[in-house]
Amino acid sequence: MLFTTRLVSLAILCCVCAFVFDACSGQKKSGGPVIHFWHFWSEPSQKQVLTQLLSDFEKQEHCTVECTELSWNDGKTKLVAAFSSHTAPDVMEFGSDWVAQFSSSGVLAELPADSMGMNNFIEWSTVPCRWDSKLYAVPWVVDTRVLYINKALLDQAGISSFPTTWQETKQDAERVQAGGAAGGFGANGADGHRLYKKILPFFWSFGGDVLNANGQPVLNSDQNVAALSTYVELSRSGTIDTQKQLDEAFAQGHLAFWNSGGWLADKIAKENPLLDYRVVVLPQGPGGQGISFAGGEYLSVSAQSQEQVLARKLIRFLTNGSTALSFCKQVTEAGFPADKQSFHDDYFVAHPIRSVFAKQLENARMTPVHPQWLEMESIIENAVVEALYGKKEPKQALDDAQYLLVRSLSHSGSK
Repeated sequence: MLFTTRLVSLAILCCVCAFVFDACSGQKKSGGPVIHFWHFWSEPSQKQVLTQLLSDFEKQEHCTVECTELSWNDGKTKLVAAFSSHTAPDVMEFGSDWVAQFSSSGVLAELPADSMGMNNFIEWSTVPCRWDSKLYAVPWVVDTRVLYINKALLDQAGISSFPTTWQETKQDAERVQAGGAAGGFGANGADGHRLYKKILPFFWSFGGDVLNANGQPVLNSDQNVAALSTYVELSRSGTIDTQKQLDEAFAQGHLAFWNSGGWLADKIAKENPLLDYRVVVLPQGPGGQGISFAGGEYLSVSAQSQEQVLARKLIRFLTNGSTALSFCKQVTEAGFPADKQSFHDDYFVAHPIRSVFAKQLENARMTPVHPQWLEMESIIENAVVEALYGKKEPKQALDDAQYLLVRSLSHSGSK
């Protein structure tokens, strides 16, 4: 079992003191079975949409779905505690970078691959679903990041076209910065669980990676050093801050280039609808295509569940293309259905912003499938911060990170 005694004790204490169950569907509605579903869609508007969808499922299967809403701050801790105390829900939602830790620990039920519709999903989204060639999760919704460009600032700097490479982006950012009116490029600095989503696209676009085909760390490859060096150079022609602050800076017109998600477009529409901006797919690096970070939400069944068949039916219902599309249309921050046919729906294709995100999803990747990913993530982010703030040169920062990662995986027995 991957979970340490200390974490389990803390998690159980958290749950005993603060666990509040909030049923999406209210009281049991029929004499049929009850299935428990834990998820992260806790905003009122999100809950309303999900409740309606689940109501359709309840009518279809003559059952009741009872929901518990989790937060990203402590949801993982509560899930760990639930598995450890044998009170896990039947169906649960995971972030893409959590799946490997749970599936490798033996707490999830193996799913029948031939009946979960796995061929319907975009190929890269299915990678986290398996552990030791067995299926433990199904992708629900996915999303990515694109490059936001303030067209007005480029016009003021005399720049008439959008950059297609990171080198061109750096040159344009320097010109905007030199004008003194605004920052050129937004660089995510020390910002836990967010910074890695900004640097990994640079690694990938420059031809680098975190692990090689044999699962061995390659953090200090020449490609990654060049990628981090470029990221540091870009930061010198702009602003280093948290994602929240950089989203705010771009929305208010104070930043020319910023790599962000669809939530920023919603923010701009509400707070500064006259902002003259565009979104484009990420610029290319020496490795070719500009590859962006992809995240996703996954659904799994607890091995402890007494409603295995019904739990699998709920997953099939929610991840079905039409259901997931309805969810994403009403909850725009959900991104896109993992069902690849949905990418061609007019709702995405005909929209000037969503269509760019759909195009970027064709060149996107997820984090390595590894039970120690969160530890790896921390090592990578610390190295980037050291380089960004000039504590170490990019090569030294990645050399040291490579040493730490090799030692960490060696001590854990990972291969």
